[in-house]
Amino acid sequence: MGNDYISIMAQSLQKKLGVLDGIIEKNVEQRQILEQEELDADAFEQNIKLKSDLVDQIEFLDEGFEELYGRVKSLMETEKQQHKEEIQLMKQLIKEITEKSVTIQTQEARNRKLVEQRFSQERKKVRSMRNTSTVANQYYKNMSKLNVVDAQFMDKKK
Repeated sequence: MGNDYISIMAQSLQKKLGVLDGIIEKNVEQRQILEQEELDADAFEQNIKLKSDLVDQIEFLDEGFEELYGRVKSLMETEKQQHKEEIQLMKQLIKEITEKSVTIQTQEARNRKLVEQRFSQERKKVRSMRNTSTVANQYYKNMSKLNVVDAQFMDKKK
């Protein structure tokens, strides 16, 4: 039973590595979306949703791993030699997970700055569009006043 738990824990760590690779991929996509000249809001929103689903998977895997570890912790400590290979494998997987986590943190920090810059640009565009719209409305109001021709000035000839 303990061996099964240890094996499942190692599989869980391997799945976590795969999910972390997925998050890294989504971060690269997100950066590409943010660096495009015209922001594709739908693609950005879809990217965030998919990445959120991956984060949920990480949480699920972590909870399962912790639960299993709680069950076999004492067994792993007392029978270190018997589980030497599995423990070594898990240590290696945890090292890789840590490295990928650092990569993700770096990507997230970079993308956060891009998001802030992009949203700032978009707000300026909206403000500019509002200003342009206000100026245009003012122009049309003024022009419509100029086009009002008093009936007394109209030529009555046909």
